[in-house]
Amino acid sequence: MFTTRFAPSPTGRLHKGHAFSALTAWTAAKAAGGRFVLRIEDIDPTRCRPEYEAGILEDLAWLGLDWEASVRRQSDHLAEYAAVIENLRARGLLYRCFRTRKEILSAIGEAPHGTMEAARPGPHSAEEEAHLLASGAPFAWRLSLDRAREALGEATWNNLSFVEEGEGPNGETGVIAVDPEAAGDVVLARKDTGVAYHLAVTHDDALQGITHVIRGQDLFEATHVQRLIQTLMGWPAQTYRHHSLLTGPDGRRYAKRDRSITLAELRAGGLTAEGLRAELGFSSAG
Repeated sequence: MFTTRFAPSPTGRLHKGHAFSALTAWTAAKAAGGRFVLRIEDIDPTRCRPEYEAGILEDLAWLGLDWEASVRRQSDHLAEYAAVIENLRARGLLYRCFRTRKEILSAIGEAPHGTMEAARPGPHSAEEEAHLLASGAPFAWRLSLDRAREALGEATWNNLSFVEEGEGPNGETGVIAVDPEAAGDVVLARKDTGVAYHLAVTHDDALQGITHVIRGQDLFEATHVQRLIQTLMGWPAQTYRHHSLLTGPDGRRYAKRDRSITLAELRAGGLTAEGLRAELGFSSAG
């Protein structure tokens, strides 16, 4: 059955861009006679707050959307993600990385022509790792692309792809060849929570039976990493529909970090849900 989801992070109140994405996914599910799932991606303990989660539910209900009664909150399932990390670690596909994000970004910036080789720092020496572990230094688990390539074999590695029914930021559509090395040795388990975005989202999409991932073009490149993880874990591939990003009068896309006006503020200013849906190109809620 056609199943899609809206998966916001409760790091702030929803804005028009969120409304457009949620309505796009919800409308597609309704048109297909399928399922619409709401997932709360709250693995960042420093930015996610209960009041923002409550705001998400309030805003979506105001828009006239409905979803399955069971809402998955990622912070309730850290043990599940830990089991996946252990699976990958036991297969030799991960390595401990004690380097900070700042150090990695600095290395990328200093590398010739901005090469992404610096995004593949590789394991520490055995002696250095032992010393860091003994000192209690925090570490993340990174996916080793070299080991992943060996595990999958050249034929699989060179023929990974995904189906794009929407459009990428540069017009990409149809069957898209995956570049497994595009993001380097990505972090799959953060130092603080033991899981990172790419692993949590691919795990949950498989667990919840998601068949179609409908989301903004800003996440198009993330699909390359996520298809690699899916293949390593034997999880099913989804069909993807990336949509254009909504922009404000100034031409900039709506974003929490830019303090874009929220749905709550628009509602307080007198905008109705019907008015917003019409403005975004959706005639009605049902």
